[in-house]
Amino acid sequence: MSDLGGVGTEADTGKDAGTGTPVRPGTDAAAGLERELRAAVRGEVDFSVTARALNTMDASNYRRVPLGVLAPRHADDVAAALAVCRERGVPVVPRGAGTSIAGQATGTGLVLDFTRHMNRIVSLDPQARTAVVQPGVICDDLRGAAAPHGLTFGPDPSTHNRCTLGGMIGNNSCGSHSVAWGTTADNVASLSVVSGAGARLALGQGWSGAPEGLRPLLEGQLELLRTGFPDLPRRISGYALDALLPERGVDLARAFCGSEGTLGVLTEAVVRLVDSPRARALAVLGYADESAAAEAAAGLLPHGPLTVEGMAADLVRASAGLPKGGAWLFVETGGATEAEARARAEAIARAVCGDTVDSVVVTDPVGQRTLWRVREDASGTATRMPDGSEAWPGWEDCAVPPARLGAYLRDFRGLLAEHGLRGTPYGHFGDGCIHVRIDFDLMSEVGVRRFRRFSEDLAEVVVAHGGSLSGEHGDGQARAELLPKMYGPDLVRLFERVKGVWDPADLLNPGMLVRPAPLDANLRFDPLPRGPVDVAFGYPHDGGDFSAAVRRCVGVAKCRTQSAGSGGGVMCPSFRATGEEEHSTRGRARLLHEMLADEVVTDGWRSEEVKDALDLCLSCKGCRSDCPVGVDMATYKAEFLHHHYEGRRRPAAHYAMGWLPLWLRLADRTRTAGVANALARVGVLASLAKRLGGIAPEREIPRLAGRTFRRWFREREAAAATGPAVVLWPDTFTDHLSPGVGRAAVRVLEDAGLRPVVPPGDVCCGLTYVSTGQLDRARAVMRRTLERMEPLLASGAPLVVLEPSCAAALKTDLVELLGDDGRAAELAGRVRTFAQALEELAPHWSPPRIERPVVGQTHCHQHAVLGDAAERRLRQKAGLAGELSGGCCGLAGNFGFEAGHYEVSTACAEEQLLPAVRDRVPESEGGPLVLADGFSCRTQLEQLGEGARGRHLAEVIAEALGPVRAPRGPADPRKGG
Repeated sequence: MSDLGGVGTEADTGKDAGTGTPVRPGTDAAAGLERELRAAVRGEVDFSVTARALNTMDASNYRRVPLGVLAPRHADDVAAALAVCRERGVPVVPRGAGTSIAGQATGTGLVLDFTRHMNRIVSLDPQARTAVVQPGVICDDLRGAAAPHGLTFGPDPSTHNRCTLGGMIGNNSCGSHSVAWGTTADNVASLSVVSGAGARLALGQGWSGAPEGLRPLLEGQLELLRTGFPDLPRRISGYALDALLPERGVDLARAFCGSEGTLGVLTEAVVRLVDSPRARALAVLGYADESAAAEAAAGLLPHGPLTVEGMAADLVRASAGLPKGGAWLFVETGGATEAEARARAEAIARAVCGDTVDSVVVTDPVGQRTLWRVREDASGTATRMPDGSEAWPGWEDCAVPPARLGAYLRDFRGLLAEHGLRGTPYGHFGDGCIHVRIDFDLMSEVGVRRFRRFSEDLAEVVVAHGGSLSGEHGDGQARAELLPKMYGPDLVRLFERVKGVWDPADLLNPGMLVRPAPLDANLRFDPLPRGPVDVAFGYPHDGGDFSAAVRRCVGVAKCRTQSAGSGGGVMCPSFRATGEEEHSTRGRARLLHEMLADEVVTDGWRSEEVKDALDLCLSCKGCRSDCPVGVDMATYKAEFLHHHYEGRRRPAAHYAMGWLPLWLRLADRTRTAGVANALARVGVLASLAKRLGGIAPEREIPRLAGRTFRRWFREREAAAATGPAVVLWPDTFTDHLSPGVGRAAVRVLEDAGLRPVVPPGDVCCGLTYVSTGQLDRARAVMRRTLERMEPLLASGAPLVVLEPSCAAALKTDLVELLGDDGRAAELAGRVRTFAQALEELAPHWSPPRIERPVVGQTHCHQHAVLGDAAERRLRQKAGLAGELSGGCCGLAGNFGFEAGHYEVSTACAEEQLLPAVRDRVPESEGGPLVLADGFSCRTQLEQLGEGARGRHLAEVIAEALGPVRAPRGPADPRKGG
């Protein structure tokens, strides 16, 4: 089910029943299908370009274009839709979060999207330890509902915060805790399904609910069922027909699990819950290499761990507290108390200490989550080799008996070398299940032929070790063709006959599991341009290839998490605000992929569908750091807008806010800031100005400073500082709108013994031009800035940037737009945040002890590009206690000011920023200080924060310094300072 789909064979063309005529949107047949569905169901029917483009792919190598999408509201909608499609011979693909990696969530017919409406937890019975769920329920939502009762749902794939129960049942998903709690099939009590023939069936233990003909068919094949299935914990391939043996209790619900949407469509499930340990500990065991870790994994099982997960150093981008070693096993233990859980973890660590290089036991929940994130992000990290080249699924999750894992990995590594391929295995070592992404070249005929040969050879190796071609994610199109190697022709023919009993018209997900499409057909890369696309940004991490940049999104859908606190970090605030796939990072990447493919989205850079999807992208850059594969949608959006409006009139907001630096400089030079402020407070005039400027009517226009920061700096009486010079960047926001931040920074830097200087003339990072896609203008502004900065660059002085968004633009956009100018990289390398400059250049300086709690938000660009470690340390030194929230403030520069964005902007603010400052004790009564280093964050707080006044960290420290005194300067260790 969800996360499922896929069609193959003749049905791949979506042919109309009895005519063989291809069914395509825009044809009478497609229009007729759409009309009939609208008349038959209550759910949303969507045959639009956007809906179809969003559902062409899952997280696999495969791509198929559906006819349309239906979001059913209930089981009646499902039955009615199947009846319509059966009459017209249109394939049906059930789908949830679309994170399947074998192609089974794609198809050329009708996609049933269960994430929109059929996503309720119907009931939860703590005494019976069961829950009734609809197929679109997210795994973590069920776990969260069970947690107050001391229960959990055992299976937990790495996508647990976005995958759906329907998809888990369809794929028989497992996860890291399967050594303790088994697969999804082990945790299902009963299922309500609609078969391909249209029958509504209740599946549980026994033959009751079986489609007519299934029992006699299988009772005539008992010998084959008893001898044809290998015995291992992670056998997911094929149909689980051995669950219908009499000696195994005839469990129809169990047999249905893993059928990948090919037998029936799930409408409701009763699942079992397990006791969740009150306390958990995590032992991370370091080994010399992957082979040593694999050999050790099976020996840990007698200790009763909850997990035995493995990964090698190749997949680790940051150590995150890992012990020494070249590979690690993540072994979780549980207990009634923290001491009991720790004791079990330490006992395991002691038992294997002679084999390990190092180990660490962690009981702190935050520390455990940090370490687990390293393992869970491997599903995305593995899509890039250490040198940045692409790697792909296809042989993602073979499984062998755990005792054979070490030998299998050696053979696997040898086969990779034989074919000239690379890949880094990781995964469920305790169950013998290995995930791996391999650097297949799927863009050339030679590479695709190698992909096929390797697949055929690896299938032989897996079978020789007594394994399963799939150990978790299903066969889909990636492996179904090779099932005869594992099961033999007789059992595969039985699979086909079973499919015919459930789905005689071959309506459901044809081409999956039986009568499969070739494993090298329907590859997602086939329609993409083979040459470079003419673009403005340099895309240095993708060889200058925009198509390769878009290909970074492989569909793991971390951007679909419902809250930043659930592992999503900052990305993707607009998805969390709307819940719409087109407003997720993945959805936007899909539309850009289809734009390049030129089959569904056919008007290229002029596409209104792509523009509409990108319109609600806040350009927060969260995906640049939070996406496991480093998709940078802010850059892609700027690129698209640059081409979309080339030679055309732009929206008024692009001129009003994109050219903001120009308008503010003009106001300063004409000394009209006061007049502008006065007019902005006159209702009729303010409304007119906002309407002409494309500004949301709900917004207040920020006040301009009467005296800019640069003017103050020129006119002030400078302190007699003799320390190292630092260039203080006069960004547009600090200079014209928040000069107090600049004055505060000068005060603190001088107190630390540093000598701030300000660049001569007008300089600008180009941020507002970039965010509105005016890239030619941005490059011109940036080149002028580099020319004016040359004397200061020659001095070697660092560049202190107070506004995080401007610092991020100088670190990234400057280099990626002016990669041909060596000065760009030199300037980018000099950029420091306020805290970084103090830490590096005045290491012995200590800030005043303020001893106050703080709340607020870390700027999204700071999180994504700059990091906030130095800011955390500076706050700690100053006695500022408390954590700042994550997420995005929702204003995001011009985004929240643009007409049509106010609702989403406020929804983003309501996710973390506003709750963090709401209902706090006032500062005057000893309550927390509100920190917000970004002008957008402070403005959002001012306009929505119910009286909360955000301040830059520099302002808080400067205020605590008291009267100006002679600079203390960095202590000189040679003088005992």
